[in-house]
Amino acid sequence: MATATVPKLRKALKVKPPGLAEERALWGRGLDTVVGVDEVGRGSWAGPLTIGAVVVPKDRRLYKLRDSKQLTEAEREALFDRITDWCEAWSVGHASYQECDRLGMSAAQRLAAKRAIDGLGVVPDAVVLDGKWDFVGHPVTRKLVRGDARCLSIAAASIVAKVVRDRHMREQAELYPGFDFELNKGYPCPRHKIALQGYGPTAIHRRSWVFMDSLPWTAIRRLPPGGQIQLFDPGSTGRRGPQPA
Repeated sequence: MATATVPKLRKALKVKPPGLAEERALWGRGLDTVVGVDEVGRGSWAGPLTIGAVVVPKDRRLYKLRDSKQLTEAEREALFDRITDWCEAWSVGHASYQECDRLGMSAAQRLAAKRAIDGLGVVPDAVVLDGKWDFVGHPVTRKLVRGDARCLSIAAASIVAKVVRDRHMREQAELYPGFDFELNKGYPCPRHKIALQGYGPTAIHRRSWVFMDSLPWTAIRRLPPGGQIQLFDPGSTGRRGPQPA
């Protein structure tokens, strides 16, 4: 399959690119396998939470790589095959919408990160991740605020995670027409909110989230964390009991 050509950098992207300073500092300590980690989907109302993990090479650079949030969908898609061909190892781990509900977001993030790192096929010597919270738990972890804009490994992981999750949500859009999952990827937006008001939640919505409280659907209650979906039986006396999801 031919690799898509990455478009010429837009003027807005001609700023300082993510670099290898963090990786080089760790390589200099003898920590050869440095894994960049980033997540996508934490704020979404539907679909999985997704973590990308990437090991970049020491001796080859990949240009035009930026934080995934700075790029258009077409630019990310064009970079995806280049990244996966260039890096030493890459993997993506998911926590499903059911796991997000059952475990809570923090535990779901740790689970998806473990799946991503386990899928690399290499043992990390160190991890660099975006943000202030260590959801990986590796003994040698560097937390970087705005890491996806500063660190090449994290930027690559952000694109891999975003592209894989976006592709999944475009597939889900065919199963749930009217929610525009191909456009909003499960995140809140006016059309998504209108669809929820009109149709109620789909099977892939995170039903423990607070948006469930504002829906006019009396038969579908907000799922308590770690619980089961509560359905109202109109033939009963009004008591609600746990029902299968």
